[in-house]
Amino acid sequence: MDTASSPDSANQLELDRLQGAWEQTCLEDSGVLNPPDEHSAPGALTLIEGNQFRVVTVTGELLLGGRFTLDSSTTPKSITWIDAIGLDAGKRLPASYQLTDDDFVFIAADQGQPRPTQFRTGPGQTLRRFVRVRPHP
Repeated sequence: MDTASSPDSANQLELDRLQGAWEQTCLEDSGVLNPPDEHSAPGALTLIEGNQFRVVTVTGELLLGGRFTLDSSTTPKSITWIDAIGLDAGKRLPASYQLTDDDFVFIAADQGQPRPTQFRTGPGQTLRRFVRVRPHP
């Protein structure tokens, strides 16, 4: 068996591509574009390290944190978010994602809802778009 094409290898490649700092550029929640959001702040960064994430403000305040699992074998690719704090702490939030070197977008549904397969929101769904933040030389 070719291990380079195994699902675990493909998921690890996706996980490696996701590592680093991301700045949110757009939020859509239940069909509303850029509503007020307790998990966002101007200049806040989403930091991905391994399968853990943190959302921090420019002053270092933690807005959200947790972990996730990827499944790059689905169409669209799947990600399940599990927040460690806040109203959704401990819930498994089914989501789909798209990832390039510099762009990341995901659409998540509330726990118990089906995983979204289109990148536009309906009731109980949240879409977030990010751009990669590269360190300055």
